[in-house]
Amino acid sequence: MPTRNKTWTVIPGRRRPAKADRSLAQLRTAITAFFALDGFVFAGWVVRIPAIKDRTGASEGALGLALLGVSAGAVATMVVTGRLCRRFGSHPTTVAAAVLFSLSVALPPLTGSALALGLVLLVFGAGFGGLNVAVNSAAVDLIAALRRPVMPSFHAAFSLGGMAGAALGGLIAGRLSPTTHLSLLAASGLLLAAVAGRALVRLPVPVPVPAPLEEGMEGAAGTAPDGRAPGADSRSAARRLVAVFGLIALCTAYGEGAMADWAALHLDQDLDASPGVAAAGYSVFALMMAVGRMSGTALLERLGQTRTLVAGGTTAAAGMLLGSLAPTVWLALLGFAVTGLGLANLFPVAIARAGALTGPSGVAAASTVGYGGMLVGPPAIGFLADGFSLPIALTTVALLAAVAAAVAYGTRRAGQPADKSA
Repeated sequence: MPTRNKTWTVIPGRRRPAKADRSLAQLRTAITAFFALDGFVFAGWVVRIPAIKDRTGASEGALGLALLGVSAGAVATMVVTGRLCRRFGSHPTTVAAAVLFSLSVALPPLTGSALALGLVLLVFGAGFGGLNVAVNSAAVDLIAALRRPVMPSFHAAFSLGGMAGAALGGLIAGRLSPTTHLSLLAASGLLLAAVAGRALVRLPVPVPVPAPLEEGMEGAAGTAPDGRAPGADSRSAARRLVAVFGLIALCTAYGEGAMADWAALHLDQDLDASPGVAAAGYSVFALMMAVGRMSGTALLERLGQTRTLVAGGTTAAAGMLLGSLAPTVWLALLGFAVTGLGLANLFPVAIARAGALTGPSGVAAASTVGYGGMLVGPPAIGFLADGFSLPIALTTVALLAAVAAAVAYGTRRAGQPADKSA
């Protein structure tokens, strides 16, 4: 039998001892490191896709099918990871998934065909999906102990890690082969997983006890403050709310996937932007998303979760309408920046709410639905662009952002009376 993480209990209304505060601070640092690792390794892989395409000799269509292995592996693993977190604990599961993720990033350049690449990417996707669910589950436990909505800060670390991985990969792409680059990336990931993992496994898992809801923390009607529903009816209501938050995550991931795959092409072919300016389209979006997440905790504490979701969805919808329909490059870039700010906190808030309701299984369910949006978004926009035009197709990002805002507003009464955002 494996040994579970030891736990300690946070008693609401009492001052935590200094040792507990230090443990929470160390735990937050370790979890932040794993979020950064997630973004850094994934971005390092993405920048080498063109070189690996040349190495395998895959056509565009074959490469597209191979790349589906990442999403398929991630989605297939997410629900299983939720069970693993319940069985072994989210801390050891995070470390194990990070090791798999880091090791598997070295495999794609070793393949010689699109089929082999697709099979390898299934493993890579499994590590990516497992790490996302496990580290988000660990973050949900910490948030409950801190009693502060700090989930956006963790996702900001993912965004910043991704920007660093992409920038570094771009700088060394012309100097190192994909095999050398991704092998060094794997070694870096393993080193970070070993250092941060030692702290993560050593530190206890904070478990708050049930107490009256306070300090703006929000939950589902009929649930305990730690998010665990006491009865069958409450559990059923919690599962329905998890599906709602999964839908919000899907709307956000759809937009992120669309921006990653289509923003540069829109600027290039529809607005005649230079290659450098066209490439800046997604960079502007990603940068403003990181900025939005870094300020997310303060925003949540000021507005509450429901108002933050509604404001974010509305802002993203307005920004994407501007970005997709603007007559000039600079207005389109402004629209992409506003879209990044608007979408920034929707996904982390949705995942945090799902995890607060039903623990790791809620994180897994909402993540699975959410990443499904990233899976279907880019091809859906491609089909719509063929039938209509790319600018019209990109307005679906605005539509789904508005749907996320409407869903958040429509479920505002699901919170406890103390929910200040209702």
